[in-house]
Amino acid sequence: MNVLRYDRSHLDGVLAICAAEDWPSFPSDPDRAHVVLTAPGVTSVVAVEHGQVLGFAYLQSDGHIQAHLSLMAVHTAHRRRGIGRALLEYAAPLTGALRIDLVTDTAKDFYASFTHRTFNGFRIYP
Repeated sequence: MNVLRYDRSHLDGVLAICAAEDWPSFPSDPDRAHVVLTAPGVTSVVAVEHGQVLGFAYLQSDGHIQAHLSLMAVHTAHRRRGIGRALLEYAAPLTGALRIDLVTDTAKDFYASFTHRTFNGFRIYP
C-alpha cells in the first residue's frame, strides 16, 4: 500500500468510498468534488494498492497553526490495517499546521488513539 497526494486519477475511488458511506456531497457532483479536493489550502491524500483507492483524507488548513480533517474514510473491506493512521500521519505534515481538529460520530476510539484533547463541537448549516 502507498499513501500519496490525491490527483484526478483517484477521483472515482474516492467517490465510491463516499457513496458507500452514504456521504452524497462528493458523488452528487464529481467535478465539484475534484475542485474541492484540490482547492488552495487543502491537503488531500489517498491510500492506494494495486491501483485501487483503499481510503482517503481531505484536510483544510491555514498552513501554519490550524487544520481541520473534513473527511476521511477507508473502504470497509480494508479497515483495521493501519490505513487510516497512515493517511493522517502522511497528511498532517503536508498541511503545515500545528494541530488538526475534527468531528466524528463513528470513530471515537480510533481518533482517541492519537495524542489529543477532546472538545464538544457543533456543525452549523446556513
